[in-house]
Amino acid sequence: MSSVQTTAEADAPLLEVRNLMVRYGRKGPAAVEDVSFSIARGETLGLVGESGSGKTTIGRAILGLLPVTEGQIIFDGRDITRASVAERRALQGDLRAVFQDPFSSLNPRRVIGDALTEPLRVAGVGRGQRIARANESLAAVGLPAGSFDRYPRQFSGGQRQRIAIARALVTDPRLVVCDEAVSALDLSTQAQVLNLLAELGAGADLGYLFIAHDMAVVEFLAQRVVVLYRGKVMEQGLTADVIRNPQSPYTRVLMAASPVPDPDEQARRREVWRALRNEAKAPAA
Repeated sequence: MSSVQTTAEADAPLLEVRNLMVRYGRKGPAAVEDVSFSIARGETLGLVGESGSGKTTIGRAILGLLPVTEGQIIFDGRDITRASVAERRALQGDLRAVFQDPFSSLNPRRVIGDALTEPLRVAGVGRGQRIARANESLAAVGLPAGSFDRYPRQFSGGQRQRIAIARALVTDPRLVVCDEAVSALDLSTQAQVLNLLAELGAGADLGYLFIAHDMAVVEFLAQRVVVLYRGKVMEQGLTADVIRNPQSPYTRVLMAASPVPDPDEQARRREVWRALRNEAKAPAA
């Protein structure tokens, strides 16, 4: 009996979002409405849409930073929709985040080693082991020896994002929510960070919810994608299938908006984007 249960648990999604609704205020309009998706263990799911599409709202609801109006959030078989502060604290090692601006979340007066060891201290890990694990995590993201004792201002933007990734992974999490984690970086640094995320997730039982506005970025990293518009799901499926044969005009808008290095191709895409944008002003739900 126990082996059957273990197999069933292994086959169950790591994260399930069921009919999620989040309102602006108690009686305000819906920022997110009837959104459902799942993430398998070890899978990367892309959540893509323009500013105002609700993608960040969904990420913050999963992390417990915004209240849920309706629906359910199931993480590793547990309903965490309205988890208490104590329950969320117990989850913080398994459910981590990387945000767009890592500098704002790093205390400029403290060395980065403090930022990495703090979640381990809260989890009751001993000091020696905390330091060892923090240094291992920094090495894993390609930062040089001695980084532990340096201050945030001593690192470039790309390096600070690597620090944010190291901090997210230091607790050996099950799921990492990456909210526009590369959008503020230049293209070459962006590629480095994307490759790093892919390498760290490869072969590990680690899931990513990768929130972005750029379909090209999502195509590189995610096995499946959910396309959002004004808080609703336009379409979802295998990333390759959605990009090869998009069903929603809005998906085609996002694809045309992805930047390319060739200026002539970029100009052509801009014209396509304008035409598609008019077509997608009121897409079907």
